[in-house]
Amino acid sequence: MYVAHLALQDFRSYESAEIALDPGISAFLGPNGQGKTNLVEAVGYVALHGSHRVSTDAPLVRHGAQRAIIRAGIVRDERKALIELEINPGRANRARLNRSPVQRPREVLGMLRTVLFAPEDLVLVKGDPGERRRFLDELLTVRAPRFAGVRSDYDRVLKQRNALLKSAAQHRRAPGPEVLSTLDVWDTHLARTGAELLGARLELVAALGPLVAKAYAALAPGGAADLEYRASIALPELSTDRAQLAEALLTGMAVARKNELERGVSLVGPHRDELLLKLGDLPARGYASHGESWSFALALRLASYELLRADGDDPVLILDDVFAELDTGRRNRLAELVAPAEQVLITAAVPEDVPERLSGATYEVSSGEVARVR
Repeated sequence: MYVAHLALQDFRSYESAEIALDPGISAFLGPNGQGKTNLVEAVGYVALHGSHRVSTDAPLVRHGAQRAIIRAGIVRDERKALIELEINPGRANRARLNRSPVQRPREVLGMLRTVLFAPEDLVLVKGDPGERRRFLDELLTVRAPRFAGVRSDYDRVLKQRNALLKSAAQHRRAPGPEVLSTLDVWDTHLARTGAELLGARLELVAALGPLVAKAYAALAPGGAADLEYRASIALPELSTDRAQLAEALLTGMAVARKNELERGVSLVGPHRDELLLKLGDLPARGYASHGESWSFALALRLASYELLRADGDDPVLILDDVFAELDTGRRNRLAELVAPAEQVLITAAVPEDVPERLSGATYEVSSGEVARVR
């Protein structure tokens, strides 16, 4: 799988840009602030319908423009596809596949798979649990696009349930039968959608754990990394059966109901879970050095890449200004690990930041202009 063509209109700093790409390694070089990251951010957006830099779409539209358009020509198993995404902040985004409109943008999810490494990845280790939950859910969606709908359904139910709890808490009196009956309904919905999300996360962590350990050992010889999923409920032992998980969630909500009504917020469910990253017997967060944190973040991305490859697709690897952050040893080991990928897109400020092992096509980016120089 690779991106053969990328065209942008009013995306970030680009009024327009058009680039032809080949399989193998491509490096976008230029001083900071010239638009290198904007290019690979657009590729990542096609895969995830979200940015690794911002949580909303508004900053993706060039100042003064009403919308942004990304067109990506994809080659997958020798078959070509053209994906077009129209980003409309404050309104519904739109998508086309091979120039034909699709009903919902998420119908083109999965057409392109990417794994993106970026300096922001340090938050996976040092940030709050929400960053690690997002990592898991994004990887779930890349592997099985239907989880975009599962996550959307869960968020909708959670929002409605929280609104009911907040209203009950504000009245500062015991809720009546009508409120409790309505809450029972939302409990059932949350347990059903939550069980699907929770079960998928547990299966993902089980598959990802050995790959993370292997990748970390390759990046930091002698180191031992592990993953542990900590749910907000008591989990059925060694089970990801959705019915059992739904029952466990309902039990957890029943136990927490008094506290939830007092605080006006849902305290049970996948939105409260944590992915614990461990170095030996210690949590990486708070104990890992800067170098260890970087190695763990990189290991998570490398493991994601290996997992997607095992599904039958070689995803596009994106390394956004990563090498400048690494010491020579980690830089060279990472280069060796990613070099065999079908397509690798790299951004760097200077050619010296790109390891020799990753020499390939070179593009110069300056003042919003992109030119191939090699």
